[in-house]
Amino acid sequence: MKTLKGIETASIQTSRLNTFYYERKGEGETVLFIHGNVSSGAFWQEIMIDLPLEYRALAPDLRGYGDTEPLPVSAELGLDDMVDDIISFADALGIDKFHVAGHSMGGGIVMKLAVKIPHRMTGITLVDPMSPFGFAGTKNAQGILCCSDGAPAGAGSVSPEFVSLLAERYEKDDKQMAPVNVFRSFYIKPPFIPENEDLFLQSMLSTRVGDDWYPGDFSASGNWPGAAPGGRGVANAFAGTNFNASSFSEIEPRPPVLWIRGAEDQIVSNNSLFDISALGAMGAVPGWPGAELCPPQPMIDQTRYVLEKYSANGGSYREEIITDAGHSPFIDRKDDFEKLFFPFLK
Repeated sequence: MKTLKGIETASIQTSRLNTFYYERKGEGETVLFIHGNVSSGAFWQEIMIDLPLEYRALAPDLRGYGDTEPLPVSAELGLDDMVDDIISFADALGIDKFHVAGHSMGGGIVMKLAVKIPHRMTGITLVDPMSPFGFAGTKNAQGILCCSDGAPAGAGSVSPEFVSLLAERYEKDDKQMAPVNVFRSFYIKPPFIPENEDLFLQSMLSTRVGDDWYPGDFSASGNWPGAAPGGRGVANAFAGTNFNASSFSEIEPRPPVLWIRGAEDQIVSNNSLFDISALGAMGAVPGWPGAELCPPQPMIDQTRYVLEKYSANGGSYREEIITDAGHSPFIDRKDDFEKLFFPFLK
C-alpha cells in the first residue's frame, strides 16, 4: 500500500487480533480515524498529514480490510466485532481518551463504539455516516424494518459484477462496475480526480472478498428481491436486522458531535443508488413491490432523527453540508472539510 510522506505504518497484536495501522506522530490528543466499507485506514492519510502537530493520528485497518488479520465478520454481531477490535486496539496502545472520526460504515461503527465507551471519547466526527438503523431494508425516520427477514438488504443486494472485479483486484477502467469507476462516480463527485487516486484504488482492492467478509452470504427469501441477509459477512452485519445504533441518543457522558456530509453523496442519502429499494423505484430492478412496502431508505432523515434525540437528551451536534462534494468530502473537498474538522477538534 502506498504510504504518504509523514505517515508511518505498524502492526500490533491486541487481545483480539493483529491490527495493522497508519500513524502520524503528534504531541497531544489522539485522533482515531475509522474507515468505511471497501476501503482501509489508508483512505485517511491526506487528512492525517494535514492534522495540526498537536494531535496524534491513528487509522487502523478493520478486520477484512487492508493488512489487519482477516478474522471473519459475524453478521449477527452487527459490526460489534469491529467495535471490540477498536477498543482492544486503543487498549493495546495505552490510549485512554481520544477523538474519533468515522466515515460511511465507519460512522456507524463509531456510533456503536460510543454506546460502549462514551467516557473515553472527547469528541465524535461522523463523515457521511451510514444510518443508525443500518443500510437498506428499513423505512421511516424511526428505522422500521421493511420485512421481518431483513429483505431487501444484505449481501444478496450487492452487485455481483463489482464483487467479482474487486476479488480480481481489477485496476482498469474499461468496465462500468470496475472499482476505479465506482470510486470516481460515487466515492467522490465527478469530474474530480485526486492526485493520490492510485492510493485510494489500492485501498479499495485490499478488501477481503468472500462469505466471511465482503459482501457475505445470503438467505433465500419470499420477499422481494428474493434474498435476505445471511449470517456472515459485512453487508449482512450492517443490515437492519443486525445493526442498530439508535441507542447512541441515550449515551452518557455525551461528547460533542460534528456531522459532515457531501451535498452530492449518492451512497448515503435519502435516495441512495446503492439501496436496492431506490433502484427498484427507478425501474432498474424488476418486481419492486412499491413505496408502501419497500421505499428508498431515508438515511439522512434517520441519522438526523437519532441526533435530534441526542440533542434533546442534553448532547450537542452540528450538521455541516459541503457543497459540490460526494461521499468522501475529505477527499474531493479536502480544504473545506479541514476548515470544519480542525476547529472542531479544539
